[in-house]
Amino acid sequence: MRSGSAGWYLRRLSRMRPREVGGRVGDTVRRRRWRTAQPAVPAVTGTRFTAVLPAGTIAAVPPDAAKRLVAQADRLLAGHAEFFGVDRDDLADPDWWYDPKTGRRAPSGYAFDVPYRDEGAVGDIKQIWEPSRHQYLTVLAAAYAVTGDERYAERVAAHLRSWWAANPPLRGVHWISGIELGIRLLSWVWIRRLLDGWPGAASLFEDNPVARTQIWHHQRWLAAFPSRGSSANNHVVAEAAGQFAAACAFGWFPASGRWRADALRSLERQLRNNTFRSGLNRELATEYHGLVLELGLAALAEADAARVPVPASVRLVLLRMCDALAAVVDNRLRPPRQGDADDGHGLVVDGAGTDRWGSLLATGDAVFGRLAWWPRATGTDVRTPLLAALIRPYGRNGTAPAVSRPASRPAHFGDAGMTILRGPGEIWCRCDGGPHGFLSIAAHAHADALSVEVRHDGVDVLADPGTFCYHGEPEWRQYFRSTLGHNTLELDGTDQSVSGGPFLWTRHARSRVLVADTTGAADGGTSCWRAEHDGYQDAVHRRQVELVAASREVRVLDEVRGPRRAVRLAFHLGPTVTADLAGNRAALTWARDGEDRAAVLDLPGELSWRAHRGETGPPLGWYSPGFGRKEPTTTLVGTGFTGGAQGFTTVLGFRG
Repeated sequence: MRSGSAGWYLRRLSRMRPREVGGRVGDTVRRRRWRTAQPAVPAVTGTRFTAVLPAGTIAAVPPDAAKRLVAQADRLLAGHAEFFGVDRDDLADPDWWYDPKTGRRAPSGYAFDVPYRDEGAVGDIKQIWEPSRHQYLTVLAAAYAVTGDERYAERVAAHLRSWWAANPPLRGVHWISGIELGIRLLSWVWIRRLLDGWPGAASLFEDNPVARTQIWHHQRWLAAFPSRGSSANNHVVAEAAGQFAAACAFGWFPASGRWRADALRSLERQLRNNTFRSGLNRELATEYHGLVLELGLAALAEADAARVPVPASVRLVLLRMCDALAAVVDNRLRPPRQGDADDGHGLVVDGAGTDRWGSLLATGDAVFGRLAWWPRATGTDVRTPLLAALIRPYGRNGTAPAVSRPASRPAHFGDAGMTILRGPGEIWCRCDGGPHGFLSIAAHAHADALSVEVRHDGVDVLADPGTFCYHGEPEWRQYFRSTLGHNTLELDGTDQSVSGGPFLWTRHARSRVLVADTTGAADGGTSCWRAEHDGYQDAVHRRQVELVAASREVRVLDEVRGPRRAVRLAFHLGPTVTADLAGNRAALTWARDGEDRAAVLDLPGELSWRAHRGETGPPLGWYSPGFGRKEPTTTLVGTGFTGGAQGFTTVLGFRG
């Protein structure tokens, strides 16, 4: 279904409430007025940048983290970078509107006229937008701060001046989406902070009328066109965080106080709205949990640096998000692979090879304090000491709201419908019985009700295949978020939830968890989870998962209540797992840290089983390790019909 067609607009409109419709009508009127009405930037004098890092902060950066940072910065200095699986060698002098993936260049003109969803006209918009978040420039600026080497600062300055010249306010593709403006502002704040020791920093920013014009217009745009209603997901958090950061650090304009106050109110409200009370992100897309947490911590750092009081609820939500992340990761600090993932980050100052999730847990420890059950973050990063230097430690000067943190590691998150079963040999199993997604469009949800994800010592055995793409490749977008694309059961060749477009679901499957006994396997017994969903309307799919400690087995029982239906039951193996399928038994093998590992997957004999790998007509048997990247993997699919009295039983037994 092509986003932007008349049918799509009708489906999208049907998911909006009257207040949102009215707001969007107002946005349309404002965009038309802005086409010709370009106000003058207010004249300001005496501008200074005072939001600097405290003395000694850079000295606290661990040497190995600094080494990774400098290696990444040197690669960038040579013009090399990788965005979403596309290697680029043109970053020494980038064309800001060029997509190297398709070879297309986005059209110029008034920003809101650019058909950015049309890959044929614009190219892959993610490839164009990502470098202009300027997060590779924060890496270069951090390298300057760590080394004092002015080559890094000079490259940052050259690229900012180039970008500002090529992208005047409201012209072109980089003035379309608020999340891009918000993250870009946050990058500029940190670039200025990290370049503070460089003699050219002031002339690049506060003494530069071009920079001031860009900063003012970015904030004016964000104040006018916030994401609203059914679109108020991670985008609105990024918009508010960037607006707030800029209004604190670049508070040079008559409207800065109002922008700061409005952005803080929005940030506080949207952090609460986007987060379950348990601390998990309501989009049920793990990478957006990471994005929102990074944005929230960065905004909190600006508030404390500027001595702007923030509501206690802001720290409370971020605290709960850290506790929830610590609770759901496996023994290698990998969180679930759930829902959409586009490799989006809020603040990047680290080199390649830095563990994102370990970094967030390290920052959570530094800011809020780790609980006894938290896993240890053994790696190092640059970002944690920088944020920790600005954020007041939790519990000091009234920064600790009254809250009871979990005394032991949570395993069942009832509001999010996520249950983690843990067993011997580092067996980790995620069971999904939660809401389909967030808000009426559930933009980043997948049709994955009752799916399971099983790992052994951090290795994907039964894997969530991931996301791969958003725009431009509808067949792949459909596959990676389909029911068949997950470890669950499909009826009559249809998804449990109905898609109305690449970021739109018009009917949502409703799931409910019936049993969540997570303690048995940890004590040497059996843990049990049971849930059901109604996505097929005249049939109910019920699934039970047991983790049996004594036999080191994961047992899955699927039942369908309703009329006889055609069924496909899929199990997607991780990319390092090899399967030898004979009848309804698959022998699984893989390696971890140089050691061979094995398991046996006994599949329901009532179904006919086939192994699929790297198929394209239609797609089946793929795994996406990151946005824009995919690789073949083995998917086992059983076909048949419902109606058996005992349902379908699958047993995954680990050996050795």
